[in-house]
Amino acid sequence: MTSGTSRSARGTERRAEILRAALEVIAERGYRGASLAAVAERVALTPQGLLHHFPTKEALLVAVLAERDQWDAVPGTGWPLELLGQLVEYNAMRPGIVQTFSALLGESVTEGHPARGFFTERYEAVRANMAQVLRSEYGERLPSGLTPERAAPLLVAVMDGLQYQWLLAPESVDMPAAFRDFLTLLGETGGAAGGEGAAGSEGAAEGEGAAEDRS
Repeated sequence: MTSGTSRSARGTERRAEILRAALEVIAERGYRGASLAAVAERVALTPQGLLHHFPTKEALLVAVLAERDQWDAVPGTGWPLELLGQLVEYNAMRPGIVQTFSALLGESVTEGHPARGFFTERYEAVRANMAQVLRSEYGERLPSGLTPERAAPLLVAVMDGLQYQWLLAPESVDMPAAFRDFLTLLGETGGAAGGEGAAGSEGAAEGEGAAEDRS
């Protein structure tokens, strides 16, 4: 192994160590408490030494979220829709990382924010993945008549929107239960969607029973 390769490997290991420490700090102290100094202390670095690996707090937190997405990644096919409910339940057990995601997401809508590119690309990928999950569950049409591509942004909006409500009022909003209620709505038969006509229920989950027509 050359000296350059060795330095690169050490740098990669160090970055991974910092990310693990950042996750621990976020879990313990939340988004606001996850300062660069707190993370640096956890890995025996000075704040300046940590900046060598991550130039800003935002850069570090975006890297943490990207790492989280690797763990939580939803395959495009072969994943039952009901398992998304388990992912929501898992998120309810880690408010610190959910808070970090939601805070950065809100800030990223401003022009020039360092997390804007991350979230833009992330949502493109998530919408595509969710469309495939819905297609695996329902086929080319949901019981409401919507295509998976049209329903996917709604599914993502509910998942992330519930997180905001839950963070603000965790005693009032049961995030996992509310998401399961939404999955039930997805399986209900509705009227014509966008003038395209109702589409039957081929591919719909078994055992849901007939629902009232919502035309």
